[in-house]
Amino acid sequence: MTTVEAHEAAAGTGTGGTGLAPAGDARNATRTLAAPLRRALAVAPDATAVVCPHATLTHRELGARVRRLIAACAALGLNRGDRVAVLSPNCHRYLELHLALPIAGLVIVPLNTRHSDPERCYSISDSGTRVLFTDREVAGVDDLGVRVVGLGDEYEALLADAEDPGTLPDGDGAPGERDLAGIFYTGGTTGASKGVMLTHGNLVANALHFMACWPFTEDTRFMVVAPMFHAAGTIGALATTWAAGTQVLVPAFTGAGVLDVVERERVTATLVVPTMMDALAVEQRERPRDVSSLRWLSHGSSPAARELLKRTHETFPGASMLHIYGLTETSPIVTLHPDEQLRLDSPRAMSCGRPAVGVEVAIVDPAEWTPLAPGEVGEVAIRGANVTAGYWHKPEETAKVLRGGWFTSGDLGYVDELGYLFLVDRAKDMIVSGGENVYSAEVENALYSHPAVVEAAVFGVPDERFGEAVHAVVQTRTEVSGDELVAHCRLTIAGYKIPRGIDLQPDPLPKSGAGKILKRELRDAHWRDRDARI
Repeated sequence: MTTVEAHEAAAGTGTGGTGLAPAGDARNATRTLAAPLRRALAVAPDATAVVCPHATLTHRELGARVRRLIAACAALGLNRGDRVAVLSPNCHRYLELHLALPIAGLVIVPLNTRHSDPERCYSISDSGTRVLFTDREVAGVDDLGVRVVGLGDEYEALLADAEDPGTLPDGDGAPGERDLAGIFYTGGTTGASKGVMLTHGNLVANALHFMACWPFTEDTRFMVVAPMFHAAGTIGALATTWAAGTQVLVPAFTGAGVLDVVERERVTATLVVPTMMDALAVEQRERPRDVSSLRWLSHGSSPAARELLKRTHETFPGASMLHIYGLTETSPIVTLHPDEQLRLDSPRAMSCGRPAVGVEVAIVDPAEWTPLAPGEVGEVAIRGANVTAGYWHKPEETAKVLRGGWFTSGDLGYVDELGYLFLVDRAKDMIVSGGENVYSAEVENALYSHPAVVEAAVFGVPDERFGEAVHAVVQTRTEVSGDELVAHCRLTIAGYKIPRGIDLQPDPLPKSGAGKILKRELRDAHWRDRDARI
């Protein structure tokens, strides 16, 4: 079984040798991914669990497919702790894998559908993945010694050949709350992705934090439109299952398509990123649907302008709005701002809300690691059962972000006198564009690999549609166009990471006395008239 013990010991973030509870111990049986499904099967077996374009399943049917998938994984020769990658748009098979793999004691490795094949192969290789479930070909995967299973007829045949054991793993054969459930790859400041380790306990805690804020019930029809390879994509998966509600899975986003689903399936709740929220508001104003069923509209992943929030509330007046701030490393919920529409004319409209029940947030001086008073800007530190066990095979990186049980987010912000969190900047060189994390070092590495580039600095600039857009300032040694550099970047990194603007200059970039590029100086010109630099 893959547990966090070895990683904690290597990173110096463990619990002082207290040891782990035995796998399947009764003390943690309700803090694993099996618990939500077990309850749904007990209280509403014949209620609809999943709706997607190609299938509708009851909880009974979902449970049977999950059990068959667990048996099929054993037939593939997978052992407890083995990593299994998934590459697919949102669909019922993705949900089955999201549940079955961790319940079987395996570790799911969701792959970003927007990444390039070299980026996917890095995640597969770094995680030591043994089996890849995919709906498409991945160039280079054959060289990695990975068993590939097609997410179509091959997947269905695999389930058909497997015998349903009738029960989910329990007791000594089941994972515990501190066993790994998934490794979620996110961009790295060195240019290499980091595998964020999330345990069963992390993901269960996230579900409970969400359920403490929103009324998940058997009548909940939660539309999953954010991609499920993101922590945000499965943010409501366990909560909806635990409540025996229905998950409506949308494989691809368009404003028209999503509103059609809301109307047809009587969706009651969803999570979107601001760019999606904007597209939905525009579409609904131009071609209205019956969206009276929508009672809960949450958003996260990147900042939303006040005008967008107001426009969204005017367009969907029957929906209570919820802002969620979180990170992959926190499973992801940190703070929640429910009934946000009630404060759109208040300064708190631009806050991230207050810590979720079960989560603590502190603002600290990043150099001295001392707490700061309300109103003082410092680094956002987070503590709770939702905090990652660390980065896969990166003990030094883990030790940098986990300090005394606290996760240091790299975000800069402050809290007011009532505990509302306001973000003002990022300590890390990370850009959030359209809900996707883009690390500047990764883009800079792509630019530096072009022979004409001497120096490169990449940062985020304000963008009305995407929140932030990727921008680069480049010193060149020979004549080259911005279009040529964009085409060069496309060879190695995903499209959403490509700079939308490139400033070319023959002179060196500004530097500090220590020789470090003064990226803040370049960035400030674009953010000068903004209150928040995020």
